[in-house]
Amino acid sequence: MKTNTDTKKIEELLSRGVENIYPNVDFLRERLRSGKQLTLYTGYDPTANTLHVGNGITILKLRQFQELGHKIILLIGDFTGMIGDPSDKMAARKKLTREQVLENCKNYREQASIVLDFQGDNPVEIKYNSEWLGKMNFGDVLELASHFTVQRMMERDMFQRRQEEDKPIYVHEFMYPMMQAYDSVAMDIDGEIGGNDQTFNMLAGRDLMKSLKNKEKFVLTMKLLADVSGKKMGKSEGNMVAFSDAPEDMFGKVMSWTDDMIISGLELCTRMPMGEIATMENKMKKGANPRDMKLLLAYEIVKTFIGEEQAKQAQEYFVHTFSKKETPAEMPEVKPSVYDVVAVLVEAKICKSKTEARHNIDQGGVKINEEKVSAENYTAIVKPGDVVQKGSRFFARVK
Repeated sequence: MKTNTDTKKIEELLSRGVENIYPNVDFLRERLRSGKQLTLYTGYDPTANTLHVGNGITILKLRQFQELGHKIILLIGDFTGMIGDPSDKMAARKKLTREQVLENCKNYREQASIVLDFQGDNPVEIKYNSEWLGKMNFGDVLELASHFTVQRMMERDMFQRRQEEDKPIYVHEFMYPMMQAYDSVAMDIDGEIGGNDQTFNMLAGRDLMKSLKNKEKFVLTMKLLADVSGKKMGKSEGNMVAFSDAPEDMFGKVMSWTDDMIISGLELCTRMPMGEIATMENKMKKGANPRDMKLLLAYEIVKTFIGEEQAKQAQEYFVHTFSKKETPAEMPEVKPSVYDVVAVLVEAKICKSKTEARHNIDQGGVKINEEKVSAENYTAIVKPGDVVQKGSRFFARVK
């Protein structure tokens, strides 16, 4: 298939949101300008039942390659997901069953399809790494392991930290980079894209490709979405903005991000032209209200990963509900088993448990008809027609 070698598009692909390119940027630039169709992939372990905005960063980069005519593979790590990548973990991950990982990934294609094209002349292909990893016997594993050294594995910073703190490092955790490395060999790809926290694993695959196929694989690492303190967004950090979120929830979560994330969020998580982002950055440096910029960021993220009409509705909801301090016209209704505030919070599914409901009351985060419920007043009486509110985004009307 003939590819697009437009210089401007190639340069944006090589720079937007990119942390590093291995072996170097000139290598990949030359491959892209050659007109030859490249095959590349990103892998997603289904350790959660939804993709999230952190995944969206690499999905958007895959889309840039696809628009230039290159072959994209979206790899579901249904085998590796049962173990879990130990990246940045100071303890071993909890292992999942095959049934759990398959249940988790059942909506991944539909969610990714808002950005990637799974049809047409150059459709994205979905593969599952159990297809090759699940068929390996012990002899195969030993042969694979012979291409790696303990010293090389111990170069991984998280293993070094665990060793310094006298915390266990399990052998199966050493196996994860080997398995991800073998994905590249099994699919015989030209390149791999991932977050910069995946650099070690992706370079392990690059080494294995050289050893087994005498082939140079490029690795493109993306910047992570993080606040100024370095705390990244994602399921591991408990601040995930999920593709499965309702549009108004996704919008509200983005509005809670720190101001220093606005420009990086626009670069990494939207398709807004870089020239417009640069203009916004300049305005912020000159004192423009960051809240207005964040409204645009939230709108663009919902538009990118859910849809434009939903983004418009979510923005309208946010402005009316939170900016103007209005109670939403539509909200869930609940007829509680007991007419007290804790029962409403739990039975309206605003809180997962009575303990969580009481904690929110203690923190001053619960209101009845816009009046804050006093700390420890767990038995505050409600009556039909009352509106119970948690935080700024969750409401329920008592029936």
